[in-house]
Amino acid sequence: MLLWLSIGWVFASALVAMLPMRRQYLPGVILLLAAPVLIALIAHEVGLWAAVAAVLAFVSMFRNPLRYLWKRLTGHMVERPQ
Repeated sequence: MLLWLSIGWVFASALVAMLPMRRQYLPGVILLLAAPVLIALIAHEVGLWAAVAAVLAFVSMFRNPLRYLWKRLTGHMVERPQ
């Protein structure tokens, strides 16, 4: 079951990436929140090495939203593209 959920998450993130930017926000946030749950399940079921690989893939895919959230959380100025 975990394998199918993980595959579904990957396909969903690929589909969301193909949406226009204004339509990506809600599904992107849902995927962003679902990823740590899936990674924790992967760590529990498969092992730490698989969870580390999943974290690296997640950070690679969501590097810009994570960078934005980090800047907001730490109080830095966030530049908006024009």
